[in-house]
Amino acid sequence: MGNLGMYATGIPAGMLIDARSPRWGVAVGTVFFAGGYYPIAKAFTAAIKAAALNFPDHRGTSTAFPLAAFGLSAFVFATIALALLHDESHFLLLLATGTVVLPAVSFFFLDTPPTHTSYEQLPQHQRLHRTQLRDERTETNGPNTGTPNKQSSSNTFPQDSTSESYSDSDVAPEGDSEQSSLLSTPPSDTPNPENRKSIDAPADTPPPDLDIRGWKLLPHKEFWLLFGLLALMCGIGLMTINNIGNMAQALWLSYDLKTPDSFIAKRQVLHVSVLSVMSFSGRLTSGIGSDVLIKRFSMSRFWCLLAASIVFILAQISALTITKPSLLVLVSGLSGFAYGMLFGVYPSLVAHTFGVHGLSQNWGTMTLAPVISGNIFNLIYGRIYDTHSVVDGENGDRKCLEGKTCYQGAFWMTLVASLGALLLCLYSIWHDNAASRKRMHKNRRKSHTSTID
Repeated sequence: MGNLGMYATGIPAGMLIDARSPRWGVAVGTVFFAGGYYPIAKAFTAAIKAAALNFPDHRGTSTAFPLAAFGLSAFVFATIALALLHDESHFLLLLATGTVVLPAVSFFFLDTPPTHTSYEQLPQHQRLHRTQLRDERTETNGPNTGTPNKQSSSNTFPQDSTSESYSDSDVAPEGDSEQSSLLSTPPSDTPNPENRKSIDAPADTPPPDLDIRGWKLLPHKEFWLLFGLLALMCGIGLMTINNIGNMAQALWLSYDLKTPDSFIAKRQVLHVSVLSVMSFSGRLTSGIGSDVLIKRFSMSRFWCLLAASIVFILAQISALTITKPSLLVLVSGLSGFAYGMLFGVYPSLVAHTFGVHGLSQNWGTMTLAPVISGNIFNLIYGRIYDTHSVVDGENGDRKCLEGKTCYQGAFWMTLVASLGALLLCLYSIWHDNAASRKRMHKNRRKSHTSTID
């Protein structure tokens, strides 16, 4: 139920934040935290969008920090409880207080810059002056050189790398005032600095008025590619995260049938902490690393997804081969790091592909993927584990005493899924690079045409 509440509320939370502001998301989240922290996604998506809007040139790094804090929160609360608290009632009080106070305090510091800059219409005499100059250049240079280029004037901003088929409804309406203002600017023989900036901008930079959300996502193959990748890789990660306790129990009982339950419980808590810390590290690594790839090497952020898929493959191989229970920490560490890398870069990819204005809603749509795949992978794991389990006569619990054989079939499945994710990541890198080259070539051609004008 925890996963369902977290991911399934992404769309309504995103719609609220996009329609109002990130403060609304945090406010609603805080109210519900007071009675039970079901709608945590509202505050979570608000922080991601606020970070993305305030630091557009470092979007990967800025969104990685709230994502990393989310991954580390379980470890922080568990550590405080173990160090200072000694009963369940005080731990529940800590959760109720912390989940209300933290977002309530941050609410007053949460703000976003204006998403669009207003442009004033130039006076009528300046537009007439442009027409006069155009006529003079036409008479001086001949009929061809003075002909305005309609194609370059019809689209001020570069086309995004996702598709060449976006309609006018895919961009924010404020772009009309900017376009009319730019069309009224007197011509010059030197290239427009803004055009130069748009041409030389990193391939990751989307048009500032790009806004695709809701049902408009469905026709775009990039949406289904991102949705499928997230579903596949989240299913792999969630299967390990949700069942690492069963894996630890199976290995320890196979290693020594008389291993005390209290000892196994402590080892299970250790794996949860390792997963949390490594997920935190992975989110920061991919978020900051994706910005480095873009800024320094002009490479696609999809390379971070490729790295995550490789780490997932290593984690599945470790789970298939490890028989010594003390080495199971490699599985939890690699799985947590790969899962963190996945979520550290994904909001940046969504903003790059569909625009930052609808990021919260689009990210909420994307988080439906783990709801589907996570349940499927966990059901398959449970069925395989149960076939190797026996019922304990004392309390009726099911236990598996066969070591890695208890779950080996499930990890053969996730290994194949990881290899499939690797292939999809390679295709995504190729597709993103091809679209970026096409976009830059198109922008240079437009700039050259407008310069001749």
